[in-house]
Amino acid sequence: MRIVAGRFRGRPLQAPEGTAVRPTGDRTREALFGILEGGRLTGGDSPLPGALVLDAFAGTGALGLEALSRGAGEVVFIERLAPALTALQENIAVLGAEKETRVLDRDALHPPPAERPADIALMDPPYQQGLAQPALVALRAVGWIGPDSLIALELMKAEDFAAPEGFGVLDERVYGKARLVFLKPA
Repeated sequence: MRIVAGRFRGRPLQAPEGTAVRPTGDRTREALFGILEGGRLTGGDSPLPGALVLDAFAGTGALGLEALSRGAGEVVFIERLAPALTALQENIAVLGAEKETRVLDRDALHPPPAERPADIALMDPPYQQGLAQPALVALRAVGWIGPDSLIALELMKAEDFAAPEGFGVLDERVYGKARLVFLKPA
């Protein structure tokens, strides 16, 4: 696993052993960021430059670190699994990105209050556990998701998902076993 593009392009990322963490594959990450950078969901402009990005269910931090590599201003990671936290902190240190990142050792279903809403929320919850809907609601309730936030959610291709009340689906794409769902607060 590596950073696909931007200032950290080609840099490898660490992942813990076992199946507890399932990092987003390089191709899916490349597709997700191609959609974001192409501005298809934001009126033609990339929302990444200078953005505050939330990486919920961060795991190794691959999504948030890719966003940082491509121009995000700050990334906040929410992760609670100890092996993933260790890999995440190692990945941040290896990239020298400590000043541009914050790691919150918390559950995305019970997040701490936000200082301000994220411009972009990246979410990659464990597959087939039904965590996406309650996490979206929880993150909005404490201010991580605001009226102008753009949400990119990764699910298993066949996983059931209905946007919670107050969210609208902008686009959906399938890449191999993964499905990307882009949402905005309604």
